[in-house]
Amino acid sequence: MTGMTAGRTRGRTARRGVPGAPRRLIYLTLTAVAFFSAIPLYYSVVVASRDNAALAEVPPPLVPGGNFFANVARVFDTVPFGLALANSVLVSGSIALSVMFFSTLAGFAFAKLRFRGRNILLLLTVATMMVPAQLGIIPLYMLMVKLEWTGTMYALIVPAMVSAFGVFFMTQYLSRALPSELLEAGRVDGCTTWGLFWHVVIPVARPAAAVLGMLTFMSAWNDYFWPLVVLTPENPTVQVALSTLAAGYVNDYVLGLTGTALGTLPLVVVFALLGKQIIGGIMQGAVKG
Repeated sequence: MTGMTAGRTRGRTARRGVPGAPRRLIYLTLTAVAFFSAIPLYYSVVVASRDNAALAEVPPPLVPGGNFFANVARVFDTVPFGLALANSVLVSGSIALSVMFFSTLAGFAFAKLRFRGRNILLLLTVATMMVPAQLGIIPLYMLMVKLEWTGTMYALIVPAMVSAFGVFFMTQYLSRALPSELLEAGRVDGCTTWGLFWHVVIPVARPAAAVLGMLTFMSAWNDYFWPLVVLTPENPTVQVALSTLAAGYVNDYVLGLTGTALGTLPLVVVFALLGKQIIGGIMQGAVKG
């Protein structure tokens, strides 16, 4: 009897121990992916803190040097990098907020409101995602010239205030995460459609909106072609300023990597901030469920 009890105990312990191995494998895999993903950024900081002679060293340096702040000063002396950072923060933040708001509003309409032509409009919206953005550069630039917006931030913000991907993303999320019964209960209580959007839809859509805002901010921050076309070198974004750093007769790799490290830092901050919001929203939804 004692042997049978001990066998059952060992069996339960073994069964409890089985999920541990896959869990450890997942953690090891994620750790390895994070490590190898951070290597380019770390090496950029290492090179940015040294001089160009460090690039020819064998083996390459793995520890930061003492020239980082001197190289940062060179970056700000070479291009208007402070203005470029401010412009990129303004443009990326404005685009991210507007895309989050308008995409959530449109997603609510497509997912939960009934009106004529809803499916056709959603299909046309999704179909625009198949058109390459480069095909619209010339007519868009002509429109910016007529509006006298060339060289200004309006030319970057206004055309990107809503995206087809954002509308489709929020439509799919709200169609599953937002119960129709909750909307009906709000209407019985006398809430208007606009009131339902503010008090019911937005709290439910917060996790997906945080993901969409993070992706939109990163996409707008990394955008290079359209700012290069419509802006002047005196009023650049970060990506245009980085291209100017690398446009010399002799490539100064240290200068370029220093600017890259500075331009990547805001993305890391935004990812850290919105990452907490995403996890918090998911956990809150899990507790409510």
